[in-house]
Amino acid sequence: MVADSQAIQTRQLSKVYPGFFKSQQVPALTELNLRVDQGQIFGLLGPNGSGKTTTIKLLLGLINPTSGDALVMGQPAGDQETRRRIGYLPEESYLYRFLNARQTLDFYARLFNMNRAQRRRAVDYYLDFVGLDPSVRGRRIGTYSKGQTRRVALAQALLNNPDLIIMDEPTSGLDPVGMLEIKNMIMRLKDAGKTVLLSSHQLADVEDVCDRLVILYRGRIELEGALSDLLEKKDVFQLSARNVSDALQARLAELAAAEGATDLRTGRARVRLEDLFKELVARKRSGEGR
Repeated sequence: MVADSQAIQTRQLSKVYPGFFKSQQVPALTELNLRVDQGQIFGLLGPNGSGKTTTIKLLLGLINPTSGDALVMGQPAGDQETRRRIGYLPEESYLYRFLNARQTLDFYARLFNMNRAQRRRAVDYYLDFVGLDPSVRGRRIGTYSKGQTRRVALAQALLNNPDLIIMDEPTSGLDPVGMLEIKNMIMRLKDAGKTVLLSSHQLADVEDVCDRLVILYRGRIELEGALSDLLEKKDVFQLSARNVSDALQARLAELAAAEGATDLRTGRARVRLEDLFKELVARKRSGEGR
């Protein structure tokens, strides 16, 4: 794949944080080689202290690497023009508590030199896009729930119509229905040709939306690949069907055992609790005419 198709590329990217003594230096990232193609939803995973936040800061140009290179949209990380093509949703939403949602987005739209008509269109569009209830848009941010604040922060990250969106824990503070709505928004961004770098501890969210992922541990890549390949159990065959009688289940199990199949398991399919919850709430909301 040609370099122009890569939204993010790092080569031997390393970051060491200095201590008071040289022996106290902390290697946060070690020789990271990463490639994120344009139009992908890419998961950046790892336990606390694995280097995820350091990687994001390096890509945004907020800190400088100790060694190696990072390219974003074909330009060195931190390039001023490239920054205009990036949207960033941090883990914690830092918004002015005394402004309301419309005033907040209007303020940031001014930083992108939008005129009044452009600001009005962008503010309305992205507040609708993130699903912020119109009844709260005139209230001060300081009165919002965490989920409502998160929606405003996401709208702010999208305000400049970026080509690359970096999201750190995008569903933080949301209930399961809100999580589903945010995941649907991420898929819509992909459909629009955007690239999304997603860092999250909510592994179900990653599984639902990501094309590829990398798992970091102590600053190094431990696992990388297409999600479908990483999750597939190649030695397990699965059959799913409705209205299967107990007798047929027994015959199928006997046939499989006779052919040498091992670790046979039969039973009824289960739904995830998250799906059950979302289905119930959606049904109730539908009954309320929402």
